[in-house]
Amino acid sequence: MTQARPHLVVFSTLFPNAAQPQAGVFIRERMFRVGRQLPLTVVAPVPWFPLQSLLRYLRPHFRPDVPAVEVQQGVTVLHPRFLSVPGLFKRLDGLFLALGAYRALGRLQKQGRLDVLDAHFGYPDGYAASLLARWLDCPFTVTLRGTETRHARTPGLSSRLRQALDRADRVFSVSASLIEIAAGIGVDRAKLQVVGNGVDTGKFYPIDKASARRELSVPDDANVLISVGGLTERKGFHRVIEQLPALRREFPGLLFLIVGGASAEGDWGPRLKAQVAELGLADCVRFLGTLPPEALKQPLSAADVFVLATRNEGWANVFLEAMACRLPVVATDVGGNREVVCRDDLGEIVPFDDGPALQDALSRALARDWDRERILAYAKDNEWDGRVATLVAAFRALFADRNARGTQGDIGVG
Repeated sequence: MTQARPHLVVFSTLFPNAAQPQAGVFIRERMFRVGRQLPLTVVAPVPWFPLQSLLRYLRPHFRPDVPAVEVQQGVTVLHPRFLSVPGLFKRLDGLFLALGAYRALGRLQKQGRLDVLDAHFGYPDGYAASLLARWLDCPFTVTLRGTETRHARTPGLSSRLRQALDRADRVFSVSASLIEIAAGIGVDRAKLQVVGNGVDTGKFYPIDKASARRELSVPDDANVLISVGGLTERKGFHRVIEQLPALRREFPGLLFLIVGGASAEGDWGPRLKAQVAELGLADCVRFLGTLPPEALKQPLSAADVFVLATRNEGWANVFLEAMACRLPVVATDVGGNREVVCRDDLGEIVPFDDGPALQDALSRALARDWDRERILAYAKDNEWDGRVATLVAAFRALFADRNARGTQGDIGVG
């Protein structure tokens, strides 16, 4: 018997586009692999309000113009607009998002291209999906990715988050810690399922360290830290920079490579550069800008230790990407970080916003003789294949169950 191939629509406001190529790359990495086995379309609404272009005179990167339709790796990506006023009416974002996306999803359904709606992030995306699924009478799933920790504590949003997850046919989570957040606000554990992210070891793999350093003009004998991510407060680059003066006294040739740029969360680039100048670290910190995923293996291979002093994460793909280049990881004890860096031979987890603990951990990591082949083996054990198979099976089961219930209704079985 041929297995069902439901048409899946991925629904997310955080998805890469021509104007923001690094936004939500982790969603595309995951779901385009599912799209190799199931027909898939992406609906990635973009926020809009009248005269928003005027704000770009003050904030040049604010909500850049995004094309209405794109094709990425052969997949159609639609970008309908939805009303969103910066800083205001956040409790209505889910409703406005659903209204803005309704027409696009309705057209897809009429074309036979919407069988299961797959939303990423609980709010506003998951809440909007819960409305759209009701209006269009289709099953839907939500994937928890990290913002739910904050939304579960926010008056007015926690109730909408719970409504979204209660209504969902299945709730995936990239980490067990987010499962506990959902269960803590009363969501039935029976519908919660951990499906972590994976790593593409065909894209992330170690290259010759000496060659990688030559390309970046990094001395062979330098001690090198690296961080990768959007230049925002949440990612914590400034928390690492604070520790560099003391670390440099211990490791005189220390370098800190920062890979990333402005993101949908903002741009702390100027602040970070000002901090570097104030601390006299111009010869110690290098801003490499934004790099495409396939180019990251070079700076990762040139480094000794990966660090991310982040405020919040769901499941940080970048940890596995760093490990796939044989790097140990030092990270803060937030979200699912401890689930990725789950052994002492992979790195170290430190309390969030504890500068001395972060400094000590980085000192130990730089001085330690790591079994880097073991770190690489762990990354290879966490490739995408198993995760994708789990997701595909779940989507097929939802579709088959909906069809079975529909057939029972047609023949009067109830």
